[in-house]
Amino acid sequence: MGIRKADVKDWVEIGNLLEQLGYPDTEKFLKAKIEMLLEHPDEELLVYEIDNDVIALISIHFIPQIALEGDFARISYFCVDKNFTGKGIGSEIEEYCTHLAKLRNCDRIEVHCHSRREKSHKFYNKQGYIESPKYLIKMLK
Repeated sequence: MGIRKADVKDWVEIGNLLEQLGYPDTEKFLKAKIEMLLEHPDEELLVYEIDNDVIALISIHFIPQIALEGDFARISYFCVDKNFTGKGIGSEIEEYCTHLAKLRNCDRIEVHCHSRREKSHKFYNKQGYIESPKYLIKMLK
């Protein structure tokens, strides 16, 4: 029970969590993406397990910085199953990732969180995150 490194065999449960985040239809590519992330030296793909069931996931990237002493960590996907929110699991995972980021010489963690995710904003604020509003994106497809 608790936090562990994800495994490709977790793909169905990870897919269900991604669907809760608003990302349906991942089954055709999810296994390959998980395999790629598990092999990447600057990525941690972690799950939280209770009674052999995956009920949360986080994907965190470590990004070396050339012009700054400290590096960045970026949370790209973070979800606790809707049936398990409010039980401290998200905080436990986030605190664990903060520890990993410090071990990797990161001096900050960033996360892009859509404005519609108001409950998530409250969670991140409680964890000590502050808003940095400028975020630009260029779509390639």
